[in-house]
Amino acid sequence: MIKELAGKIGEYKKETLLTPLFVMMEVALEIFIPTVMAALIDNMTGESLEPVVRYGILLFVLAIFSLVCGRASARHGARASTGFAKNLRRDLFYKVLDFSFEDIDSFSSSSLVTRLTNDVSQIQMAFQMMIRMAVRTPLMLVFSIIMAFRINRRMSMVFLAIVPVLGIGLFMVFNSAHPIFRRIFKRYDALNNSVQENVAGIRVVKSFVREDYEIKKFEKASEEVRKDFVSAEKIIALNNPIQTFCIKLTILLVCYFSAQIIIKSGATELTTGQLSSLNAYGMQMLFSMMMLSMVFMQVVFSTEAVRRIGEVLSHSPSLTSPKEGIREVKDGSIDFESVSFSYGKHVAVDALSDIDLHIKSGQTIGILGATGSSKTTLIQLIPRLYDATRGTVRVGGIDVKDYDLKTLRDEVSVVLQKNVLFSGTIKENLRWGNKEATDEEIKEACRLAQAEEFIEQFPDKYDTVLSQGGTNVSGGQKQRLCIARALLKKPKILILDDSTSAVDMKTDALIRKAFREVIPDTTKIIIAQRVNSIEDSDQIIVLESGKIEEHGTHEELMERKGIYYEIYQSQTRGKEED
Repeated sequence: MIKELAGKIGEYKKETLLTPLFVMMEVALEIFIPTVMAALIDNMTGESLEPVVRYGILLFVLAIFSLVCGRASARHGARASTGFAKNLRRDLFYKVLDFSFEDIDSFSSSSLVTRLTNDVSQIQMAFQMMIRMAVRTPLMLVFSIIMAFRINRRMSMVFLAIVPVLGIGLFMVFNSAHPIFRRIFKRYDALNNSVQENVAGIRVVKSFVREDYEIKKFEKASEEVRKDFVSAEKIIALNNPIQTFCIKLTILLVCYFSAQIIIKSGATELTTGQLSSLNAYGMQMLFSMMMLSMVFMQVVFSTEAVRRIGEVLSHSPSLTSPKEGIREVKDGSIDFESVSFSYGKHVAVDALSDIDLHIKSGQTIGILGATGSSKTTLIQLIPRLYDATRGTVRVGGIDVKDYDLKTLRDEVSVVLQKNVLFSGTIKENLRWGNKEATDEEIKEACRLAQAEEFIEQFPDKYDTVLSQGGTNVSGGQKQRLCIARALLKKPKILILDDSTSAVDMKTDALIRKAFREVIPDTTKIIIAQRVNSIEDSDQIIVLESGKIEEHGTHEELMERKGIYYEIYQSQTRGKEED
């Protein structure tokens, strides 16, 4: 996984290499400052200001160059980390776009959002710490110990004795906190899921006056995150007392032993300036350990983020385009041969069972069935939104698995039950169907979808800005815009998944009439709850519990007096009585 993530540095390799280089230069300059300070103290005899000026200038130069190097490392580190995060987020997003519906279901959309946002941010911070603090602190620690040994070996043993104590204490703290961090990420998924559900279904929440219930559900998820963070912080809070104790103990021991050495040797073995520099190096060692603990904490916290992002990056999509996939769909004929489908390996009941269906190119097919009869599941197998568990689905006489995915889906336009419009103008939304579509082609598609009339009533017409999700147009208008968008693809197969449910019957009839007259060669599959939407179809299929119970023309099914006949009677009885 580390190798995988390293590949995301990409064009920011230069900044990634320059950052630790400037850090090393900064450390090299800082490490000499206590030595120069010691020389300054020892040469301050009170007879002349020359040592003060000489060593003062040297200290000033060291400090300035150290500042320049520190600023350069910070600037390059920021560019490297933000660039790395940008590349990582981009590759994650591209990976998710390749996921099938099954893959998205297995991760859950809220979890994928968390990984693309919070998890990437955690890794970004860890990466920046790794190329700056993780370089600076070990170097500062090692060089401080070396410089302390050069001054006085016996005194340096104090530091060497304290450093392992501090290290062991910090390791125990973070080892205890790591399991809690893992749990926190799962809590974040639940919290994001709650937010996502409420934002997407805010109209339902308000319609049923369920704000209090949703608030309580959100507060519960938020409280679980808070509790886990408090538990982790209680453990991590031990970090400061341990560090403070070690620092104070070090100062006490250094002062005690150095005083003895100075008194016994008459300040020949250890001078006042050397004592000052020893203290400075001691503080550098201990503060390096403190900074190292911060790096360690962030790395521990981001370890779980790395694992979760690794799951996405290493996941092989369940649906893939063959390497040399067929790039031409001959016609719009569709064949289901002994097709069965299940939404999961561990699901006992198949959503579809033994489907045998043959549709000629250019036919209009109506699909009718109760809620849960797997109508949508059936049509999702045609553009390979899912793959059949058993059996074969053919389009144009060829197994859909042999097609290049882009080619197949370009020739199969699906207007799903949940119509989605994006923020932008009407024209920009329609060009999702064909980015090269001319204004005339857009108007023609809208005319076929019976959307032209209401669009022309808007002040800005086709340049009218739609809000996210198309919330500033009605349900029927949204459906007609989505149909127009699908028509712009000029597909060989057009699938309407209950996508005229929000329009009146007159408009529904006009849409179907336009389809018959203008796109007669396009295979049209219409899923509907209203019988009048499909009664003029070339073939009508009645699904029940994932199986084809009846199929035939309207007249043939009425003669059999089966399920279709009962549905027709129940929907038209009121009209006949009127």
